[in-house]
Amino acid sequence: MKYDFTTIIDRHGKDAIAVESLGNGHAPGAPKGDFDAIPMWVADMNFACPPTIQQEIIKRTEHPCFGYFAPRKEYFDCIIEWQKKHNGVEGLLPEHIGYENGVLGGVISALNVMASRGDNILLHSPTYVGFTGVLNNNGYKAIHSPLYQDETGKWMMDYEDMEKKIVENNIHVAIFCSPYNPCGRVWTKEEIKTAMDLFEKYDVQVVSDEIWSDMILFGNKHVPTQSVSEYARENTVALYAPSKTFNLAGLVGSYHIIYNKKFRERVMKESSLCHYNSMNVLSMYALIGGYSATGEEWLKELLEVIGGNVEFAVNYINDHFKGVKVFKPEGTYMLFVDCTEWCKEKGCDVGEVLQKCWDVGVAIQDGRGFFGNCHVRMNLASPLSQIKKAFERMDKYVFNA
Repeated sequence: MKYDFTTIIDRHGKDAIAVESLGNGHAPGAPKGDFDAIPMWVADMNFACPPTIQQEIIKRTEHPCFGYFAPRKEYFDCIIEWQKKHNGVEGLLPEHIGYENGVLGGVISALNVMASRGDNILLHSPTYVGFTGVLNNNGYKAIHSPLYQDETGKWMMDYEDMEKKIVENNIHVAIFCSPYNPCGRVWTKEEIKTAMDLFEKYDVQVVSDEIWSDMILFGNKHVPTQSVSEYARENTVALYAPSKTFNLAGLVGSYHIIYNKKFRERVMKESSLCHYNSMNVLSMYALIGGYSATGEEWLKELLEVIGGNVEFAVNYINDHFKGVKVFKPEGTYMLFVDCTEWCKEKGCDVGEVLQKCWDVGVAIQDGRGFFGNCHVRMNLASPLSQIKKAFERMDKYVFNA
């Protein structure tokens, strides 16, 4: 490979909550004894970003003025070209693109336009913990429509339950996650179209979180929610970011795509009210560096590495961890692992599984915050050597101890 996905990068002292926060309460516990920490919880990567990102930032910092600025034409051109090449998006114009400090902030800006505080909002479950937090913080009520697993273990939408929840709870806004976090589904065009037809039937507007749209594995294809129908195009706020793709969360910088002019102007007004939803000049250059030919080449290699890590992890669980189940994700770099049968056999709960993992430095995440009653969430975006070490420890000290 041209790019380095094997070096283990020491992130200590470099502001990374993935390692700095262990043992501080909101994160996994710190390891005991002589075990080193293997960060597998917060959804960022333990890989170096594409070199063009640093190059663009460094080049800009060589100029000594950092005053007020407007987004460069290249910023919009990069997004338009990236969306066209990777997602088949046609007709995207600069005026359709708006800056957001983060996807979750964009979710709330859109909800504040679409709904009133106290309204019921439809989501699927298991549910990304960030959605739960921002809904609770902003006075909205989450109504969950559970995904179910078919005979192969694939997570599926229950359209009948979705319709029932929409009608019974007078719902007119839904949050749609595509690709799906934490379960790793990459929805097909037919699945999205069926959901959007249901939303159209009941005049439900949609906030579509597509931050994982570049992290697609095993020949699957991301289908933008806005592309499946005219209703979807005119009634969906789509949210994207380069942060998951290139590990840029610390730089801050997401964007929305809204085609409906009246709707777009209201969302942008809402986003502007706090006066803090403003682009950082360096994050603009980071996006330009990522959405480049080099960034694309780097991403292609990254997906090969992530795919190999997923294959290893899923096969290891199936071969060595009796009573533990996992769906092989079609996208993202996260696993949502079901420990129900194992815990039942051992007479314990998932909290004990987590603690045993943390004690030996395997810093995985509690799935209960995602409405997985006996689940753990694992980040596989690390060198394969680290993933192998983590699973060997879980084998020896946890699931087959």
